Amino acid sequence: MRVLPALLSLLTLGFGVPAIAQVIHVGPPAAAIASATVVPTGYGVVYVSGQTPPPINAGAPAGTAPEFGDTKTQTLGVMKKIQDLLTAQGLTMGDVVMMRVYLVGDPAKGGKMDFAGMMEGYSQFFGTKDQPNKPARVTVQVASLVAPGMLAEIEVQAAKKP
Repeated sequence: MRVLPALLSLLTLGFGVPAIAQVIHVGPPAAAIASATVVPTGYGVVYVSGQTPPPINAGAPAGTAPEFGDTKTQTLGVMKKIQDLLTAQGLTMGDVVMMRVYLVGDPAKGGKMDFAGMMEGYSQFFGTKDQPNKPARVTVQVASLVAPGMLAEIEVQAAKKP
């Protein structure tokens, strides 16, 4: 079992890869997401389970789009929940290194996911003047989520030096 770490150390030395002291976000500066993120050894990692949108309209019938809002509104609500969970662990949205976004097709968009609406919410938390970091990310359309009317669910992984 000790052979693998030793081999990895030798490979790293052999290729001249510098040791990294901080998370590196790889990709073009103008891109909305990182092409990759590199987390150095020794960093703590927090895995945030998929978060769904909070209800915004208590008077709407349960499990309906009016109960949760459109994709942008749902994304903002989910991002706020994630931000609160990270804050409780001593992290920020700037520490997010990977994100998975699940979008349900919006009936108002002919059953297609509202990628633009999700990006409007996402862009308020990532790649801003105050928080320039952008995570690696995947966005996929799914058939449904845990409750009717939910259009977005997001999970993240965050890393920070102890």
